[in-house]
Amino acid sequence: MTELLSLGGRVALVTGGSRGIGRAIALELADRGADIVVNYLRHRQAAQETAAEIERRGRRALVVKAHVGHKDKVDEMFDAVEREMGRLDIFVGNAASGVQKPVTQVLPKDWDWTVGINAQSILWGAQRAVPLMERHGWGRIITITSIGSTRVYPDYAIVGVSKSAIETLTRYLAVELASRNIIVNAVSPGVVETEALNFFPSKDQIIGYGKQRTPAGRLVEPEDVAKLVAFLCSDDARMIVGQTITIDGGYSILA
Repeated sequence: MTELLSLGGRVALVTGGSRGIGRAIALELADRGADIVVNYLRHRQAAQETAAEIERRGRRALVVKAHVGHKDKVDEMFDAVEREMGRLDIFVGNAASGVQKPVTQVLPKDWDWTVGINAQSILWGAQRAVPLMERHGWGRIITITSIGSTRVYPDYAIVGVSKSAIETLTRYLAVELASRNIIVNAVSPGVVETEALNFFPSKDQIIGYGKQRTPAGRLVEPEDVAKLVAFLCSDDARMIVGQTITIDGGYSILA
C-alpha cells in the first residue's frame, strides 16, 4: 500500500455500516488504517460484530444507533462522533431503504421514509461533516447510489427517484466543497447479492439475469464496491470530483 492510499489517522463514518456493502466499506477503510464509526438502525448485533472485526484489525470502532432519515437523530449521531472520536475525515452515505410499489400507488409516508433515509440523510450528514473536516483541511464524502437512478425497474420508482436525488446532491456538494479540499463523489454498484435483495419479489430473477448479462462473468461483490470507495477516499483520487462512478462489471453498457 502506498502512502497516498493509506488512510492512517483518519476517522470514517459509514451509515448503514453493519451489513452488506456498508460493512464491506467499513472493513476496507479499517484495513487502510482508518478508525470507523458504524451506524445502524435495527441490526444492533450485526453492528457490534462489524465493530469487533474492525477492532480485531487493529482499529478503533464506535457503534452508533440512529435513524438517519430524521435530522435530529443525525445531529445526535454526529455529536457522538465528535465527542467520542474527536474528528471526522470521511463520511460515507450508504444507508438505504425504500418502499417498492408502482409509482401511482406511492403514499406520502412511502416518500418520506425512502427519500428521508436515502437522500435527505446525506444532506444532513454533509452539513454536519463539513465543519469537522474543515478543522484539518481534508475531507471525503462518498455517496452510494444505484443504476435505478437512470433506468426504470418494476416497483422501484420511489427508490430510483431518491437515488437520482443523491447523484444530483453529490454534484452540488462537490462543486461547493472542492475548494476546501473536501472531495465528494458517488458510487453506483450494479447487482450485488446482499440481504437487501431479499426485499425484491423477483430476487432470483434479478440475480440470474445479472449473472447472465454481466460481461465480467460474475456479479459485483460488496468488497469490489468497498475497494472503489477506499480509492476515492485516497489522495490519488483527489482530482475525481462530483462524479458518479459505476461499478457493475459492464452490466449497464450492454444494449
